[in-house]
Amino acid sequence: MAVTCLGLFLSPNQKKIYKYKKVLSNPSRWEVVLKEIRTLVDMALTSPLQDDSINQAPLEIVSKLLSERLCRNTNLTTQEHENIIVAIAPLLENNHPPPDLCEFFCKHCRERPRSMVVIEVFTPVVQRILKHNMDFGKCPRLRLFTQEYILALNELNAGMEVVKKFIQSMHGPTGHCPHPRVLPNLVAVCLAAIYSCYEEFINSRDNSPSLKEIRNGCQQPCDRKPTLPLRLLHPSPDLVSQEATLSEARLKSVVVASSEIHVEVEHASTAKPALTASAGNDSEPNLIDCLMVSPACSTMSIELGPQADRTLGCYVEILKLLSDYDDWRPSLASLLQPIPFPKEALAHEKFTKELKYVIQRFAEDPRQEVHSCLLSVRAGKDGWFQLYSPGGVACDDDGELFASMVHILMGSCYKTKKFLLSLAENKLGPCMLLALRGNQTMVEILCLMLEYNIIDNNDTQLQIISTLESTGVGKRMYEQLCDRQRELKELQRKGGPTRLTLPSKSTDADLARLLSSGSFGNLENLSLAFTNVTSACAEHLIKLPSLKQLNLWSTQFGDAGLRLLSEHLTMLQVLNLCETPVTDAGLLALSSMKSLCSLNMNSTKLSADTYEDLKAKLPNLKEVDVRYTEAW
Repeated sequence: MAVTCLGLFLSPNQKKIYKYKKVLSNPSRWEVVLKEIRTLVDMALTSPLQDDSINQAPLEIVSKLLSERLCRNTNLTTQEHENIIVAIAPLLENNHPPPDLCEFFCKHCRERPRSMVVIEVFTPVVQRILKHNMDFGKCPRLRLFTQEYILALNELNAGMEVVKKFIQSMHGPTGHCPHPRVLPNLVAVCLAAIYSCYEEFINSRDNSPSLKEIRNGCQQPCDRKPTLPLRLLHPSPDLVSQEATLSEARLKSVVVASSEIHVEVEHASTAKPALTASAGNDSEPNLIDCLMVSPACSTMSIELGPQADRTLGCYVEILKLLSDYDDWRPSLASLLQPIPFPKEALAHEKFTKELKYVIQRFAEDPRQEVHSCLLSVRAGKDGWFQLYSPGGVACDDDGELFASMVHILMGSCYKTKKFLLSLAENKLGPCMLLALRGNQTMVEILCLMLEYNIIDNNDTQLQIISTLESTGVGKRMYEQLCDRQRELKELQRKGGPTRLTLPSKSTDADLARLLSSGSFGNLENLSLAFTNVTSACAEHLIKLPSLKQLNLWSTQFGDAGLRLLSEHLTMLQVLNLCETPVTDAGLLALSSMKSLCSLNMNSTKLSADTYEDLKAKLPNLKEVDVRYTEAW
């Protein structure tokens, strides 16, 4: 009677689905089951009404059937496995596979990686997952399936060539990938796979329950024994929300602000977060918490098993492939900036040696949003710069990569003094050694340390001078430094005017010529308004010791020059930037100029947020002009 009444409220399609669900709940022979599955799929594809209840219901039915029957049945032939997958393939063109179906697919990838089903059926499914999946935290089995699929590709005869072509297909033929979710999804898969390689060491280190133990406590027993541990099978709602929040945050360009570019070389001992599962919960430890362990590590012996070693090689190679794409490199750098690898990986020589290629690609990229990610994401925590510098856990080249990182960072780092001070305190020995070997970058660094009076100890200064005079390039640069110091001494000698105005249309060269013609140690007020000077003149302006008022109205003075002024002219009181091309990136640097009492930012690209930040950090600021800006 109940069934009859239920039938009164069901549509014809719902009646058919109910019928198939009942038939497939008690299968007799697998040839009959396969026939019913094909009929069910045909019904879903030919139905004029296309919605989730029609498209997803057949997948749910098959998924439940496989989870209840196939896990306990070891007698299925290879052909039967493939026939089931081929039968439901049309439904996967517009739908993600349900969790239990992902388990079935993972099993097939591990046991039959060379099957044509992997290439012909799974490839479009994985491509759809990577292009459209919004949160692996809510669908962890999609990540596992993608991970096993890539490992299956790597088992083919061509190996990494097949994986490389797959990555190329995900990026697309143009210079810019049209799918914004592909890169973060691929990185998430790589991080999870690499983490799984060190799972045994991590579990023994923090005494947390193994993932297998956790899974056995929350999943029905199954005869299948995966070659690799499957992670994150039952995340709790809290963990899902945490990973979702972090995932969205990472999608944005997490770039170190220009005002924050400095190097904290000091090693800080940070506590290790315990990787524990919540009591009475079916969830595993949060993947992001697991990955964000401290990179500081002691010497340990890391030797992976053959399968883990192959997995590591595959996924590190994928990270290297990702770093080769110019449009992906900024986002990849920001995703890897917090060093999302366990300390066991960073102590593993093979891993750090292979990953070095990625760090080199970041160091070679001239874009600030890329190479600035070599620095730590926050003070007190090591970044790639520290790990690959001499004395760092990953350094294996006597400082060659370190020198290239210093070179690129010096080119965009306005906090030059702070940068040099940190190097002098922690890396002076390696800098001198590389300079002794003729490295031009390190010769420049030592010269700047002397020029900015970074070194207080007289003996150390003499040692640096001896190092510079030991090579041809060092001797030449030191002589140039001495010439500049003599000119600087003459420039800063007391005397000359207190006020100076350059004629309209004057250039950087004109200003340099004027300042080299006499003494300007008393100059307090300089007007460059309506001239053609640019940020290049900042290197001359910072040599004026008494400068208190600077007028740059309607010049081409930009962010780079503003950053340099903010570090050296800390006593500046009045600054006019009206109608200059400065932006938030440079204006934020003014927060260090605590003596500013008058600031004109009229007709600049000032934002409301930056204006509020400046007001909070400049206590003496009394006169401000923000007309014709976003903050007006």
